[in-house]
Parts: sequence; structure tokens; C-alpha cells
Amino acid sequence: MKNRWLSPFGRRLALREWLVLSIILLTITGILGWQNGLGRLDQARYDLFLSTKNAAANEDIIIVAIDDYSLSELGRWPSWSRTTHAKLIQRLNQAKPRAIGFDVIMSEAEPHQPGAISSGDQQLAAALQQSGRTVLPVTMTNAGRGLTVSLPTPELARAAHALGHINLAHDSDGVVRSVFLYEGQHGVWWPQFSAALLATGNPTQAARTPVPYKETPTPAGIDNWQRADQMHIPFTGSTGHVRSVPYVSVLRGEVPDEFFTDKYVLVGATALGMSDSYPTPVSGATGAMPGVEIHAQILSSLLNGERIRLANAWESMLFTLVPVFMAMLGYLLLSPRRALFAALAWLLIIVASSYIGLCYMGIWLPPSIALIAVTISYPLWSWRRLEVAIAYLGQEFDRLNKEPHLLPEQQPAVHGKEMTDVLEQRISAMENAARRVRDLRQFVSNNLDNLPDATLVTTIDGRILLANKHANNYYWSMGYDEVCGLSVIELLQQLKTPQPVDQAANLSFDWPQLLDLERAAALSNGISVRDHKGRDLLVKSAPCYSADNLLTGWIISILDISTIRAAERSRDETLRFLSHDMRAPQASILALLELQQERSSALPQQELFARIEKACRKTLGLADNFVQLARAESQEYRLEEVDFQDMLFDAADEMWSVAKSRNIDLQVDIAEDEYPVNVDRVLITRALTNLISNAINYSPDHTNIQCSARALKLGDQTYVVCNIRDHGYGIAEANQSKLFQRFQRVDLPNQPRHDGVGLGLVFVKTVIERHQGEISFSSTTGKGTTFTLTLPLDIVDSMP
Repeated sequence: MKNRWLSPFGRRLALREWLVLSIILLTITGILGWQNGLGRLDQARYDLFLSTKNAAANEDIIIVAIDDYSLSELGRWPSWSRTTHAKLIQRLNQAKPRAIGFDVIMSEAEPHQPGAISSGDQQLAAALQQSGRTVLPVTMTNAGRGLTVSLPTPELARAAHALGHINLAHDSDGVVRSVFLYEGQHGVWWPQFSAALLATGNPTQAARTPVPYKETPTPAGIDNWQRADQMHIPFTGSTGHVRSVPYVSVLRGEVPDEFFTDKYVLVGATALGMSDSYPTPVSGATGAMPGVEIHAQILSSLLNGERIRLANAWESMLFTLVPVFMAMLGYLLLSPRRALFAALAWLLIIVASSYIGLCYMGIWLPPSIALIAVTISYPLWSWRRLEVAIAYLGQEFDRLNKEPHLLPEQQPAVHGKEMTDVLEQRISAMENAARRVRDLRQFVSNNLDNLPDATLVTTIDGRILLANKHANNYYWSMGYDEVCGLSVIELLQQLKTPQPVDQAANLSFDWPQLLDLERAAALSNGISVRDHKGRDLLVKSAPCYSADNLLTGWIISILDISTIRAAERSRDETLRFLSHDMRAPQASILALLELQQERSSALPQQELFARIEKACRKTLGLADNFVQLARAESQEYRLEEVDFQDMLFDAADEMWSVAKSRNIDLQVDIAEDEYPVNVDRVLITRALTNLISNAINYSPDHTNIQCSARALKLGDQTYVVCNIRDHGYGIAEANQSKLFQRFQRVDLPNQPRHDGVGLGLVFVKTVIERHQGEISFSSTTGKGTTFTLTLPLDIVDSMP
């Protein structure tokens, strides 16, 4: 039965898993996001973000603090008379503040003191009346008969400019983070204490203060106590952030009036044990913030037009869904590593967005749901992908084990039946598959490196994937440290004059055609080119196919055919020589014979025979040179151990008569020693003879030629060094590079012409190098030339 995994539906399993997991996560996070957060988790982050926001305190707000110092100077609370408060208000009235918020609850009348002209309430009421800009607090109390409003005494309430409630909203964890700008009961509303203070001090700016809902607000608590227009407080600092002065210092006049002029002044308790302190997001190590400071922070936000609002349900849900969806999309489209980095990036984006929204835009977007969803999405997706991967790999490993093995391998020893779990079976199959892949890769790598020519394996578009050692060495010599990853087309375009083999020379060719399947058959014999170093190359390409017969890449081979091309050029030179130099003497003989048939042009018999003899000897000499050169270039060397000085004497003796005929003194100087060499005696003797013959031919009469031999030790090897020196015409510097080339003559214009076709020195060079020796020369025009032969002594190995 066909494996279900291999069906098209099975190939879409990853997408199906992704869709299922994405729908589940997005549904859960969307529902939780609509509910606007996870309570305590988001409250903790709210407090953390808000505590990092530091801004300068509003210079227009001053707290007159009933602190521990004031209590120590004026007596314990509540023994303070309201007459004292009246004096404070009168002192503040002299400074003409913008508004005074007197955060002291005075819901009961003070008893009249005997002998006093007026009561403390009357004096305080008179001071409030004189001020005309003082706000008194309203509280919510529960005396056992339900929630009721606690107002200042009627006398004080009528004297105050405005009343404002000082109730704060406590969240489920008891922390004060917000306040309702309007609260009331039975249709009577009171503004928040700070809002009333703002309206008193700046009626025009009070228009910016939110107004209560026109519709009936939702009841909060019991007894139909109503709240409207909730504002989260944008705290700008912790306890003590707002400027304050001691109550007693103001009462004594120790603070100049200018300090309070045109300022909002809040009077309230900050002393430990008597202040109404509450925990806030910014309380820090103090644990609680006095209520008067909280009201100062609220007033500061109202003055600056700042407030924090909770995101709407749809905003919170969108803020939660977007990063979760983008993270899931990254898991589908990116690699696991990049997907992990993307998920981490989205976590940072969530935190940063929530922080910026709270501290700079005044909107609270709870981040906990999105953070948790993105955090758990990666392990969930990795788990599902791992499950799918294990199942797939298990099936593929089973199929791989059933495939025929390309390389021989040892079967593992079986120690009885062992109980193994699924994971261990998969690991074992993985080890076998990995070992086979390594073996196969090593097999391919070894075979690729052992190919005799430079070979490259490329992608379909020509990007190099593999290169054997010959290819690396070749391109290293061309200046490339690494060719893998480069374009083979760009490398080949640096070669000169590409020409497809066996195709018309006038047909155009571009290197991309080498990777064209339609041109593969036409280019099967390769492309003939030359590189920048003058080497002749043959470039061939062959396509690579997968098991499904799909094109996967190309194999490019670069063959160095310089030797073949050199042989072809040598053949062409030989043919040109045969067609010219060797035909010329024969043609001369035929011409002489034709002229001899005519009586008028006939030559004397002796002259005719002389000319025919000269042409024949020239032809014979050329043929002999070719035969000797062909033998020198062949593999058939007859090696024997010979003393080098014997061969040098033989060559000198052979040329002695020729030198004597021109009055040239041929001298042989050999240091006393033995010079055993393992050489082909005939070829070495002929090489020495050629050099001495050249020295004679290119020397004037009445000169001398010196032939010497000596031993030279270099390292562990001893050599015989032979110098053949003449005092002839020398070789021009311009001709020295052509000295060992075929059919090259280097005669000077002022020297006699000699017969020859330029094969003698080629023969000498070939023979010496085939005997593992070296030949060099030095020459000065007009002074002579010295040829130096170097051969190793005691050679016992066979010729290569």
C-alpha cells in the first residue's frame, strides 16, 4: 500500500498543523484580549512601567504638609484648634494663591471655647469667606446605615468656594491607580477634589476637565452610590515628588508670600500615623503615598491635560492578536533559528509598545496575554514540528534501509533481541543513514579528487558547489583562493577565444550556452580555449539529473591539452619543413637534370655531380636530424653505465678533423676523477658532438674551443658539469629566447651562412632533460658562447 505521507495531502501536513495551532492560539488570545488583560499580571507590569516614568514636578503646585515637625511644634492631632487653620488660611490669603485645597475633614462642629469672642468654626468660615478660592473635601462614610455623604459643617460648606470628593478607586490588589472625576448619590454629583481645585483656580482651563456622563451611570457599591468618568492617574514620581513646606513654617510666616503667589496650594496630612496613605504604582519602598500627594498628582495631570485611559476591548484584542499572528507566520515562513529571533523580537515589540502607549500616549494596552501567547507558541510549534519530523524521518529511514547499498558495509553485530523504544529506534536509523551519507560523500569526494582533470560541480545556473583538487590548484594559480560559490560562467569568460570543437569557425558562441540542454549535444566535444598563461584548454560540460530525472546541475571539466596542441604544432611544423626544406634539394636535383638535357644550359659533368652531391647530402643531413630527434623524444633509451669523459673524448675526436681544417684548436680539459653516469651513450655522445660542431661552425678560423668537465656536489647528489666554450660570434640577446625552439636559426648578419634547419639544439635539450639533466648557456656578441651541461652521477634508476 502506498505510504500516506508521500501523498499530496500528506505533504500539506505542516500547513495543516500550522493552521490548527494558529486558530487555537488566536481564538484563546482574542477572547482574553477582549476581556482587557489578565488582572494581577498586567497590573504588575502597569506599575513597573509607570514607576520608570520620571518627570519634573509641576512648579504651580505646593503642599502645606501637616508633618511630624508641625505636630511636634503645635501639639498632637487632633488638638489643633480650627482657629489655627483660620490663621493659616489668612496667611495664605496674603500670598494670593490661585486656589487652596484644604484636605482636612471637618464634618463636625468644634465646641465653643469659654470666654472666646467667636468660635473656631466662625473664624475659619470668615477666613474661607475672605479667601473665596478654597475647596473643602467631601467623603463617603458608612455609619451602619449604608453609604452616606459626609460634608463639612454647613457653616464651613457655605464659606468654601467649592466642595470636592476625595474618594480614590482601589483595584483588586488594593493599589490606587485611578480616580473617578465625578461621584454622587441620589442625583447629586460632586467633582473630584483636584478637579474642583482646578475649576476654582482657572475657570477657563476647567473647561478641559471631563464632565460627568449625561446618561445614568452604572451603580457602584451599594446605596446607589454613583461614579462617572474614570481617569487612571499618570503618576510622575513617588512619595515626596511634589514640593512641600511644613504647616508650622507657613503659620509662623517663615515662608515668604511670593512662594505661594499664583500657585495651587494643597493643605493635608503627611505625618506618619495620621495621614490617609494608600499604595500606588509609584510608592516604591515607602509602601504608601499620602492622599494629599495623590491629589497633587491628579491636579498636575489635569493641569497638563494628561490622563491614562484603558484600551477599548477591540483595541486590546487587536494588540494581542497581531503579534501572535505575526509570530506564527514567521514560524511557517522562516527557518527555526530566524523564527526564534523573530519571536523574541515580537516579545520586545509587545513590551515596548505597551510601555510607549502607557508612558507617552496615555493608553494602557495590557501586554501579558500577548507575551504569554508568543512565548508558548514557539515550543508548541516546535513540538508539533518535531512530532511530524520524527514520524517523517522514521518512515524515510525505513525506506532508506530497504534501498540497495551502493558501498560495501559491515553488518552490525546482533546481541540478542533488545527492547528499544521508538526514539531509540529512530536514533539508530539516523546513525545508519548518517554513516551511509558520510561514506557516500567521502566516496564521491575521493573519486572527484582522483579525476585526472580539473572538475567543477555547479547548480543549474552555474554556481559552483564542488571543485576537485586539480580545479582548486588551477584557479589558485590564476589568483582565486576559493572558487566554491562563484559563477562558473564568470570564470570561463576570462578565457580567450573560445571555439566549439568540430563546428564552423564563423559560428558565434557565448559561455552560457555551455549550460544549455538544447546545445549539450552540439557541444559534446567541448570548447577549445586558451588561458592568460598561454595554456591550451578543452572545456566540457555534462548535465546532472536527480532520481526523478530532473536537471539538478552540471559537471564542468577543464582539460589541459597543451601537450597535445604542442604535438599538433610540432606536426604542422614538420609538415611545413617536409614541404619546403626537404623538397627544395630534390627539386634542385630535378631542375639540374632538366637543364642538363638542353645542350645550351648543360653544366660540366664534374660541376653537375658536385651540385647533386651537395643536395643529396643536405637531404640526408636533414633526415638524420629528424631521426635523431625522434629517437630523443621516444621512450626507447638504452641505458648503460659509462664514464662521461669517454663520451666527451669521443665527441672531440669526431670533430677534431673538422676543427683542424679551419685551424681551430679543440682543447679538452677534464679534472682527474671518475664520472660514472647511467645514460644512452649514443644519444649523449651525439649531443656533445652537436654542441662542439655548433661551436666550430659559429667560430672564426684560428680560434680555440675549450671542453671541460668537473664534479659538483649539491646536497646529497653529485653532478658532472661540462662546459663547451667558443670564442666565436656569440648570440644576439634578441635571439637568445629562440635558441631551443624548432626550426629557429640565429645567424648574425656579419657571420658566414651555415646549413641547418634549427633542430640540433632542440635535440640536445631533449636528450639532456630526458637524462634528468640541465642545459644552460651564456653568450656575448663578438666574444663567444658557453654551453653548460649538468648530469647526475651514479644514476641507477630506469628512465621515467
